[in-house]
Order: sequence, then C-alpha cells, then structure tokens
Amino acid sequence: MSRMSDSTTNTGNQGGSQGGIGDAASQVSQNIREVGSQVRDMASEKYSQLRDQASDYYQQGRERAQEWEQSFESYVQEKPVQAVLMAAGIGVLLGLLWRR
Repeated sequence: MSRMSDSTTNTGNQGGSQGGIGDAASQVSQNIREVGSQVRDMASEKYSQLRDQASDYYQQGRERAQEWEQSFESYVQEKPVQAVLMAAGIGVLLGLLWRR
C-alpha cells in the first residue's frame, strides 16, 4: 500500500507541476502581450511626434523659400542691370563647369 500511495502522490505532484507550468506559461504570454501593447503605443506616439516635427520643418522651409523669393524679386526690381549681369555670370560659370 505504501507503494500505491507513493505513486498517487507522485502523479499528483506531476499534475500540479504541469498545472503550475501552464499557469506560468499563461502568465508569460500575458506579460508578452502587455509589453507588445506598450511598445506599439510608444511607437505610435513617437511616430506622431516625428510626423508633427517634419510638418513643422516643412512649413518653416516653405516660408523661408517664399521670403527668399520675395527678396530676390525686390532685388531684381531695384537693380535690374546688376541682376542680369549676375545671372549671366552664373550661367557662364555653370557652362564652364559642365563642359569639363
């Protein structure tokens, strides 16, 4: 009888051990899901920040280009001869560079 009680006790421990392993695996799986969710949320937040920052940079660049265009137009209107001579000089310089 002692053998029988020993084998029953061992089987009970194995079943309990397997149940503990299953519980631990379930807990690990839940932890992985939570971490994955946190990582996804952080990535989404960072993406939004970068998108907003890129939009701001684009808008600043566009405003700066418009300012340059306006200043260039006013310069050409104030000094048309110098503007034409500068454009011709730049054209000659680019022509020499491209020829090489």
